Amino acid sequence: MVRENEDKKRAVRQLVKALSLCFLFMMAEIIGGLLANSLAIVTDAAHLLTDLISFAVSLIALKLSSRPVSKMYNFGWYRAEVLGALISVLMIWFMAVVLVFIAILRIVQNDFEIQSKIMMVTAGLGLFFNIWSSAGSMSGSNFSEQIKNPSDKNTIKKANSRSINVRAAFIHVIGDLVQSAVVLFASTLIYFEPEWRIADPICTFIFSILVLCTTFNILKDIFRVLMEGSPADVDRAEIEKFLNEIEGVMQIHDLKIWSLTGSKAALSVHLAIDDISHGEAIMHEAIKQLKVHHNIHDVTVQLETYNESVGRCFECTLLH
Repeated sequence: MVRENEDKKRAVRQLVKALSLCFLFMMAEIIGGLLANSLAIVTDAAHLLTDLISFAVSLIALKLSSRPVSKMYNFGWYRAEVLGALISVLMIWFMAVVLVFIAILRIVQNDFEIQSKIMMVTAGLGLFFNIWSSAGSMSGSNFSEQIKNPSDKNTIKKANSRSINVRAAFIHVIGDLVQSAVVLFASTLIYFEPEWRIADPICTFIFSILVLCTTFNILKDIFRVLMEGSPADVDRAEIEKFLNEIEGVMQIHDLKIWSLTGSKAALSVHLAIDDISHGEAIMHEAIKQLKVHHNIHDVTVQLETYNESVGRCFECTLLH
């Protein structure tokens, strides 16, 4: 629990820092884009605006996820962060569509001039800002835990199941980095070859493709959680093997594993045992090992006396 609180506080600090820096540089890019008459720079600023909103939503979601359980919300507010990440992705897609439409109008009308020097300076500052942001995101990632404990399977699982919102924030930063590099290239091209000013709206199309590529995996993770799919980092076969090997367990059935969030899994299972008098010890062992060694956050175990009908459970055979 202490470690979980520390991770959440670190995530909040990262999001607050990202939000503050995003706001400051967004204002600088808006001014630079207007002065340069550059759609690409304004696009970059719009992307930062979307990121700014995304960070704010993610921050609120992390705060909500810390609220205790209630009669209505039995699992607490864990999925608030998933909804926050979903809103972030949808906002980015909406912004991309709007900017593509504006870029098409500019290409068709072809009546614009670019102040390439201002565009180059602004894009250069943007690239520097995003390189710095990317370096900060990498140093704060859970990858360092995996390096320190390469043989700790549970540490690796936790490192691989990072908060969806922190992942989303990191993806935004990487997207901004690549986009700024493309804008800098376009501004340099326009500076030396002014007739290539069409490169400015073309950057918007590149950005749109980038958005789809960088948010697809996040959207897949969100879909998995909302559909209560099995977590990608939990090995069902390994869990079945462990449960079957517990002394006194004759059969397991009705095993269900689902995602509460991108980093928290829940599990429920029925254990058919030969001697119900040993039930408390068996349940204690199962719950302890599932939480400690299999990274399951919420475990429900139901015990029952073994009989032959358990082995003919139709629902269980479907899951295999």
